[in-house]
Amino acid sequence: MQSIPHSNEADMAGMTHASEGHHGLGTSIIVPQNPQGEEDSRPGRHCSGFEEAQDPQIAAPPLSLPMASSGSQLESRHDASEADACLGFPLPVRPMPSRRRPGLLCPEGESDRGGRNGHPHWQALGVEDQREEFLPRFQGPSEKEGSSPCHLLTVRIISMRNVRQADILSQTDCFVTLWLPTASQKKLRTRTISNCLHPEWDESFTFQIQTQVKNVLELSICDEDTLTQNDHLLTVLYDLSKLCLRNKTHVKFPLNPEGREELEVEFLLEENFSSSETLITNGVLVSRQVSCLEVHAESRRPRKRKKNKDLLVMVTDSFENTQCVQSCLEPCYPNPACFHYPKYSQPQLYAEAPKSRWNSKLCCCGTHRSGPVCQPLDCLSDGQTTTLPVGENYDLHMKSSPCSDTLDVRLGFSLCQEEEEFVQKRKVVVAKALSQVLQLEEGLHEDEVPTIAIMATGGGTRSMVSLYGHLLGLQKLNLLDSSIYLTGLSGATWTMATLYSDPEWSSKNLEPVVFEARRHVVKDKMPALYPDQLCKWREELQQHSREGYKTTFTDFWGKLVEYSLGDKKNECKLSDQRAALCQGQNPLPIYLTINVKDDVSNQDFREWFEFSPYEVGMQKYGAFIPSELFGSEFFMGRLMKRIPEPEMCYMLGLWSSIFSLNLLDAWNLSHTSEEFFYRWTREKLHDIEDDPLLPEIPRCDANPLETTVVIPATWLSNTFREILTHRPLVSEFHNFLYGLQLHTDYLQNGQFSMWKDTVLDTFPNQLTQFTKHLNLLDTAFFVNSSYAPLLRPERKVDLIIHLNYCAGSQTKPLKKTCEYCTEQNIPFPSYSIQEDDQSLKECYVMEDPQEPDAPIVAYFPLISDTFQKYKAPGVERSPEELELGQLNIYGAKSPYATKELTYTEDAFDKLVKLSEYNILNNKDKLIQAVRLAMEKKRMRSQCPS
Repeated sequence: MQSIPHSNEADMAGMTHASEGHHGLGTSIIVPQNPQGEEDSRPGRHCSGFEEAQDPQIAAPPLSLPMASSGSQLESRHDASEADACLGFPLPVRPMPSRRRPGLLCPEGESDRGGRNGHPHWQALGVEDQREEFLPRFQGPSEKEGSSPCHLLTVRIISMRNVRQADILSQTDCFVTLWLPTASQKKLRTRTISNCLHPEWDESFTFQIQTQVKNVLELSICDEDTLTQNDHLLTVLYDLSKLCLRNKTHVKFPLNPEGREELEVEFLLEENFSSSETLITNGVLVSRQVSCLEVHAESRRPRKRKKNKDLLVMVTDSFENTQCVQSCLEPCYPNPACFHYPKYSQPQLYAEAPKSRWNSKLCCCGTHRSGPVCQPLDCLSDGQTTTLPVGENYDLHMKSSPCSDTLDVRLGFSLCQEEEEFVQKRKVVVAKALSQVLQLEEGLHEDEVPTIAIMATGGGTRSMVSLYGHLLGLQKLNLLDSSIYLTGLSGATWTMATLYSDPEWSSKNLEPVVFEARRHVVKDKMPALYPDQLCKWREELQQHSREGYKTTFTDFWGKLVEYSLGDKKNECKLSDQRAALCQGQNPLPIYLTINVKDDVSNQDFREWFEFSPYEVGMQKYGAFIPSELFGSEFFMGRLMKRIPEPEMCYMLGLWSSIFSLNLLDAWNLSHTSEEFFYRWTREKLHDIEDDPLLPEIPRCDANPLETTVVIPATWLSNTFREILTHRPLVSEFHNFLYGLQLHTDYLQNGQFSMWKDTVLDTFPNQLTQFTKHLNLLDTAFFVNSSYAPLLRPERKVDLIIHLNYCAGSQTKPLKKTCEYCTEQNIPFPSYSIQEDDQSLKECYVMEDPQEPDAPIVAYFPLISDTFQKYKAPGVERSPEELELGQLNIYGAKSPYATKELTYTEDAFDKLVKLSEYNILNNKDKLIQAVRLAMEKKRMRSQCPS
């Protein structure tokens, strides 16, 4: 976590942005981790003028400023330079733009100088506004808006008893840090009490908290070391929803009952009648009010020789954090620097004048006129300009204005309007096709048309080639026109992206498309690695980086995939695929990946992340953005900086990002268990909610989490786990959830609970909304299927045609999906395949007659069974043709191994014909599955409940 400047004044104001949320978590004690997990905590990302604190968990030295609050103190750095000590924190610098950047939020009533009209604004408040016709017009039926008051929370750290010994030769030099990320990213701390078994602090800290968000206060117990990094002994996670208004709550946390170690804390929650803000929520995420601070610097003295230097300005808890503000000679500047911050977080502005060679040192007392200055922003009136002197030669002019309440992130669990309109158009095509397939005398009514989806798995080139064959077979049976959705991951997305570059692909004969794909699969890929080609890609990757993306090896992989699929660049971007959907002429493509954490196994944390031509997002949070805004920068649900939509090659690399694997994921894939590493590298959990030493506290919420103690792993274990979980090549994209906060009842929300499947879901401070970047990974590293988008209840899928291409066990993805759905209470048929992998049939139809919401599954493993004897359904092979039916799909020397990008012509033709044959040979089972789906659809329409 990056350190933030601190003063006595900042103690009162900076800690006042916590949330009054009265629901949710209990108390836990957990080993401290990087709370933000973002780029600013990494080396090399801060301005050289402000040195980075040694301990990223602890805030920097105090800044002596007027106004004092009770007793908070920030940790000093022993090696800080005298100049840095006055500010005492690292600052990432963003140069001030020469003009307002496109996409920056404008205060209400101001014109959009930077392309505000270039992207959609969804109707979060139900107010109609004008939007560009070619962009999605999102509305939020699940969003709710209303005013909610803030509360003041006072936390009094009283004492500890029987502190565990962290040093060999002396007692612990103990201090306590406090972190409440829903209030402020600042981490405050008590003073250090040295060599004391029973330290007493009696220090108080004040937060301003919002009632409707989930507030979890982290109290970390630390041992201060002079020569080495401070020791983190443990952390208490305390859910503030347990507190009752106007009542002091006195708690003695039993940290180690055997050693009678305890932490004594007192809490007081009071009304703050002057702070009430408008919130927008979907029941899981909450968007709070945001203000825009315009800042420009005026120089009182014109410089004779060199141009005026920049001022360094920081606004705590703002999206921009720090900017260099260029000074000018006029009091008005047409293009001021803008800072966007939560209005009721009570942020501080810190400004420092340029240093001169005659006065290079800053005074820690803050009395020097050229030293850094601090200005609380909660005292600014909207629309009024305030002037702040900075040093002897500069004036800083500031004006705060409210940002629009219209969000650029759609908060809602329903389908977007564009998808709903597409489904209506597509059902007309499906009804006509099914009438022909089933030879119906009468046409189907709209409520009788089943929702059929084609679900493809991953497997590199093998899945790409096989999907061509399967789609060719479905087209010949007229079942391709009967499907509404087509989902895929990994190599299957290569086929999908190629097909959807043609808006009419499914209505054309696919055989020429397959022949073209064959030409590229069999061609030599070595020219892609020739110096001239690599130099060309280097320039393109550099341009990609200049646009605002974090370039990784996955982007190079995407370039290589694009080269393997065609002769030229695929100019079609994801949003351009809407042209293939405008009349409902093709199934809606959905590409699936998972969001993971860089330092956590995907068994511990992963979140489904879906892409469609209309929007991308995470169903767990009910948060989506239009596909053309993927990669852009957001804050609190509002677009901050629009970045050009990624080219298709980078999306192909992302969807098949095989290089994002860490060692622990690899171990899990090969051994199906991480128990060994869990045992030796994880913290120990102890539930103390029912501990007799923990006093009975009146609960103002019915659903807090249990109180838990987590004993940190050893230094050796943590180092070992960092090696195992680090993802050096993971794809990183700007997080559009950044700044949003979790609703106080998010755990009780049915939609969140449906996808709540990892241990971190009950630790809100560790979830995605607090990270600046998404880490996206090939879904196959968790489960090799793309079922998740089709299991959203809003899509109401009746039949899923499962096309399996995975290596190894053919039934593992289906079996794992069945187990997952059982654990998550998602309607899905039970696993009923009795045969082992060596004796599988070509097709299985699975259903659950007792569960009307469970889809029917037609499962096609990629096997060669009757194809060895028959070249077409009912047509036997001649003795000369028997060799054409022999395929080594999964053997040790198989030409179809996942790592292979190039096939021979013979290998390509055999795999396409096998896939097509398996579909055509099971026509009767497919038609049976369609009839079952229609019957289920009819029953569901008759009994909507």
